Amino acid sequence: MKHQTLSQLQTIAEVEPLSTYPIMTRQQRIERWAKLLDEHPERRLGALTGTEHLKGQARDAARNEGSPITVALEDPVLRAVGLKDDTYGEAKRFFELSDWELHDIVCSCHVGTTIGGQWAAARVRRTIAENRFLKWLRERMWH
Repeated sequence: MKHQTLSQLQTIAEVEPLSTYPIMTRQQRIERWAKLLDEHPERRLGALTGTEHLKGQARDAARNEGSPITVALEDPVLRAVGLKDDTYGEAKRFFELSDWELHDIVCSCHVGTTIGGQWAAARVRRTIAENRFLKWLRERMWH
């Protein structure tokens, strides 16, 4: 590994300190994810299969290359504020989503094998707009 000064690195790469990114609230993280999905509304994203049937660690480890979660991981801002990978469990943790909410966004039972970016963005936004009572009721039905 070759040691380089910050000024040397800046001539070959865009270097930004993490401190330039403020702490984001749950709503801000979710809104950013939806915005990223909206930037390519026709992009075909891979759905995750059968998340409602998976248990524990298997569900948390589930992923699909090019999924809506991958779009979030591609964003340097979301990575800088803590998104570690594009697994179901990490998205659930990072975006503070319930299994029902994340299932609604990424599972193939709603759309088949692929999801359009615009459709996924609408599902993501729905998690912050949904009626609290309906959310509570769905949570009770999920378990």
